[in-house]
Amino acid sequence: MKKIILSAVMLIGLAFSAQAQDISKNALGLRFGDNGGFGGELSYQRALSQNNRLELDLGWRNRSNFNNNGYDDNAIKLAALYQWVWNIDGGFNWYAGVGGGVGSYNYDNNGNSYNDTFVFAAGDIGIEYNFDIPLLISLDFRPEIGGNGYYKNNYGSDVALALRYQF
Repeated sequence: MKKIILSAVMLIGLAFSAQAQDISKNALGLRFGDNGGFGGELSYQRALSQNNRLELDLGWRNRSNFNNNGYDDNAIKLAALYQWVWNIDGGFNWYAGVGGGVGSYNYDNNGNSYNDTFVFAAGDIGIEYNFDIPLLISLDFRPEIGGNGYYKNNYGSDVALALRYQF
């Protein structure tokens, strides 16, 4: 019985890996989310193989009087994720990835200035569609867990919509 189950799992895995992928070599665009107020990110994807890629996202924010608490807040964050991509049907793919990043923020609270840097671990899962034109649209969920200085409870997550030009 174990051999039959193992054989079935291997055949299903082979079927998924045998499907043709249409991952472009490069994709550049914007990722619109709300990860702790970062909002938008400049996003770049680089294919590493037929069904694996690297995604780099640079997010920044600059806002005054955040949440009406008197803070002037500036931050920058760089995230890097290794992703696996699987074809669903036609131009539809789903993907999952792991990675991490680093960031820095400073804020002014009624004349008192605070600065800190942080590192974080991240994962993501999402769905994307490759159009016949060089446009990729995706929707994903990204949870992040950070160390000292990373948000108040060391956890952040967002759901984001991304538009990328493929080349």
